[in-house]
Amino acid sequence: MPLFVGLIFMACEKPIEMNDMEIQEKGPDQEGWNVTIYLSDEGSLTAKIRAGHLEKYHEKQFALLDSGVVIDFFDGEENHTSNLKAIRAEVDQKSNDMVAMGQVVAISDSGMTLYTDTLTWDSKKEIMFTKDSIMLTTQYADTLYGVGFESDSDLNHWKILKPSGVSNRELKK
Repeated sequence: MPLFVGLIFMACEKPIEMNDMEIQEKGPDQEGWNVTIYLSDEGSLTAKIRAGHLEKYHEKQFALLDSGVVIDFFDGEENHTSNLKAIRAEVDQKSNDMVAMGQVVAISDSGMTLYTDTLTWDSKKEIMFTKDSIMLTTQYADTLYGVGFESDSDLNHWKILKPSGVSNRELKK
């Protein structure tokens, strides 16, 4: 009988709060391999994400993708616009915003290629940006360098915040 009473009191105690170290030791709520995730806006496909490994954390509404991340972006009519590759990515499941990290390469269907270490995608605004160093090659054989970058997800309207580089094109007068 005393054991039974002790269990009742233990069950009624205030829950123990876990610190970040304990959460990390607990591990993900879900885990998967060779996964594909589809992101949409009002039923229209905006991105298709593939990764070799996925860890999902429900409480933080956060997903970690690694083992080679490949993302295809689509416009409002679901036409493919660009492709992004990275070693890993983090996805905020509340906003669908994503941060790609490690040897990030974004290639537009129009011929632009962006190289950087990290790249953030704001899913609502459909823009990509970074504060890191970048290298951008264009369909006109230009190679531009800089620090800081912002663009739409199809790499058509972009700006380098602190640019430098070489262009083979003549200046218009």
